Amino acid sequence: MTQDPSTQGPNAQDYFAGLYQRSDDPWLLRDRWYERRKRALTLAALPDERYRRAYEPGCASGELTVELAARCETLLAADLNPAAVDLARQRVAHLQHVQVEQRVMPDDWPDGEFDLIVISEVAYYLTEAQLASLITKLSVSLAPGGTLLACHWRRSIEGWPHSGDHVHQVLCANLALPRLSRYQDDDMVLDVWSSNEKSVHQREAR
Repeated sequence: MTQDPSTQGPNAQDYFAGLYQRSDDPWLLRDRWYERRKRALTLAALPDERYRRAYEPGCASGELTVELAARCETLLAADLNPAAVDLARQRVAHLQHVQVEQRVMPDDWPDGEFDLIVISEVAYYLTEAQLASLITKLSVSLAPGGTLLACHWRRSIEGWPHSGDHVHQVLCANLALPRLSRYQDDDMVLDVWSSNEKSVHQREAR
C-alpha cells in the first residue's frame, strides 16, 4: 500500500483534543444504544472465554476497556489523547490487572506478543501508510493462535477520507490470517481473525 497525500484527514491529535475539550464523552459511549450494543457484539464475537495478555489501542474513555478486562488476565489499553487516557484510568482504577498508557498508533506500539488485540473505531483515522504499518505491527505482535478483532462504523465521518468498509477491505486483503467470523449491518462491520481456526465448540471440547 502506498500513501496518497490527497486521502489524508486532519491532524489526529488536534482533532481529538478538540473533541475532548467539548465533552468528556464525545461519542456518547455510555449512553447510546448503538455503542452499548456494539460492545456486546464485540465481546460475544471473541472465540475464547479468557485471554492471557490483551491490547486495546484507541481506548477512548475506557468503556470497552472495563468490559474487556473481565475476559483478560492482563490488559493494556492506550490512547493518543491525554484527556482520554486520564478518563480511562479513572474508569478502570479498581482493576489492578489493567494498565492505560498514552500511545500513538501505530508508531508507539508496545513490545511483546498479545493473544488478543482489539482495533475498535480507530483505524479509519490512519493514513494509508499508517494503516500499512498497523498491519505489520499486528502480524508481528499477535501470538500464535491469538485473536484479532476489528470493529468500525461504516458511515462517513466528516473530515476523514476513510470508511470502516475501506479499513476492513485493507485488513482482509493484507492480513495473513484466516477470518473466523464477520458481523455486518448498515452501521457497523466487525471481523475476527485467528490462526486457530477451531470453532468455539471445538476450543472448549475436552
